[in-house]
Amino acid sequence: MKVLLLLFALYQAGSCMAPEVYNIANPCSSSGYAQALCMSYVFYEAQRSGALPSDQRVTWRQDSALADGSDVGVDLTGGYYDAGDHVKFGFPMAFTATMLGWGLVDFEAGHSSAGQLDYGRAALKWATDYFIKAHTSATELYGQVGDGDTDHAFWGRPEDMTMWRPSYKIDAGAPGSDLAGETAAALAAASIVFQNSDASYSATLLSHARELFDFADQYRDVYTNSITAAANFYNSWSGYGDELCWSAIWLYRATGEQTYLDRAKGLWDEFGVGNTPSEFSWDNKNAGSQALLSLIDGGSTYTSALSSFLNSVRSHATTPGGMVYISEWGSARHAANVAFIGLVANKAGVDASTNYNWAKGQIDYLLGTSTGRSFVVGYDSSSPERPHHRSSSCPDIPEACDGNWAMTQSGPNPQTLYGALVGGPAQDGSYTDDRNDYVKNEVACDYNAAFTGALAALVEG
Repeated sequence: MKVLLLLFALYQAGSCMAPEVYNIANPCSSSGYAQALCMSYVFYEAQRSGALPSDQRVTWRQDSALADGSDVGVDLTGGYYDAGDHVKFGFPMAFTATMLGWGLVDFEAGHSSAGQLDYGRAALKWATDYFIKAHTSATELYGQVGDGDTDHAFWGRPEDMTMWRPSYKIDAGAPGSDLAGETAAALAAASIVFQNSDASYSATLLSHARELFDFADQYRDVYTNSITAAANFYNSWSGYGDELCWSAIWLYRATGEQTYLDRAKGLWDEFGVGNTPSEFSWDNKNAGSQALLSLIDGGSTYTSALSSFLNSVRSHATTPGGMVYISEWGSARHAANVAFIGLVANKAGVDASTNYNWAKGQIDYLLGTSTGRSFVVGYDSSSPERPHHRSSSCPDIPEACDGNWAMTQSGPNPQTLYGALVGGPAQDGSYTDDRNDYVKNEVACDYNAAFTGALAALVEG
């Protein structure tokens, strides 16, 4: 009888006790940077769309969106859900894949040391398999599945979606150089990752990357002029010049062909890529090109540009605890992005120790090791427990879940979204673990992208 009364009391107490019922154990047994790296790849498993593999570790997810592309007669299943929602936005997804590839290329030893090389390759391949499907001809690429407004009106699991999920593309008549260029960069970076482990797949990736770069360069326009449904969500504010230069560099790294390096340098001049940008992000890749050319070429033109960017970033405003504060939206993501560039600068010998120590400090802030407040879900007892994320806010299938249920329960999300980097603090350092606060507490694939590579770099030491 006492047991029954206790169970009833727990039930009456509401969802504060629910996470103990639903959560799976942390699948990452390591510690420190290696643990965070492992967990970051677990986060990407939680974001998977399509038919899930048998080795899926996030067991509260199931197959979803298996009809994607049916409206246009193309198999567009797979890929990643963007953030706390269920749209597949191709532009930030491609940036995510490029950054995962970059981390695997230049910090492979860190991945291996942490036991994450195979998981990293699997996370990258989940995106590149989708891009191959989406690249239906030399000058045709599907760049979005799902309507943002319709999707955002639904709070629930991706497994329960019934809304219209339209497919959007770019082609020669309605091009998108930034989208095609970023996808080319992702596939070129991935071709390097798989060169030694799967030569055939690597060659396929490179073939698609070449075609997409040519498409991007020859048919020039901003992709949101063609996929207008993306404009209110991922507008290409920086234009397409940064993606053209960036993708040419990645193709040079993948092929060693001088024509791509020459093209990258021409695009550098044409679009002022060496100017000091305000950020490094899914929108603006110029600092990434500066870092890549510093690694590849080492000329003062590129190292000086990289040094200027990082000098500017290091002198930027910070939170009281020392996190560089670039933007209110995804403040933690922006800190991770520039920290990754700092770690590449260390590898390239550009203000090496200064940039390494500063970048390490940024990642330590995000993990909470320097402040006692982690911004990574599931990392330690100080981690966020209520990320703005639909599927993790729901109990196990088949229990009901909707926005009213998720937004009114006061306890932690029923599912722990291990490894997700949340939006982050305000400039004054304030942060509330509130599911309703999508500025500070939403998660996204691109938030974790450079963060993942930075963790691998720090594992290397």
